[in-house]
Amino acid sequence: QVQFVESGGGLVQPGGSLRLSCAASGFSVSKWSMSWYRQAPGKEREFVAFISTFADTTRYADSVKGRFTISRDNAKGTVYLQMNSLKPEDTAVYYCNQAGAKQPWGQGTQVTISS
Repeated sequence: QVQFVESGGGLVQPGGSLRLSCAASGFSVSKWSMSWYRQAPGKEREFVAFISTFADTTRYADSVKGRFTISRDNAKGTVYLQMNSLKPEDTAVYYCNQAGAKQPWGQGTQVTISS
């Protein structure tokens, strides 16, 4: 059974930074392209960032381009999302998944940006 585990969320002030981590059980993160998604209150889940299996390709939603960086450590089976210059509109639950959201969703990690 696939289970993603996201961590690293929290409450930070606008302009702050967070680094999210994603690991999995029952799924080999290191073998697949991965993506981060987020869901804000009252909104649908949306794509945030993509990274190919060997990190040669990354893509970002326009809303986070230049502020967020996706990376991975295949030896550790972990994908990261470095989030800088955070804004209140980045407040959401953040999820990772195989690119294309092909696996069951994990619990996510809450990111709250507020002064």
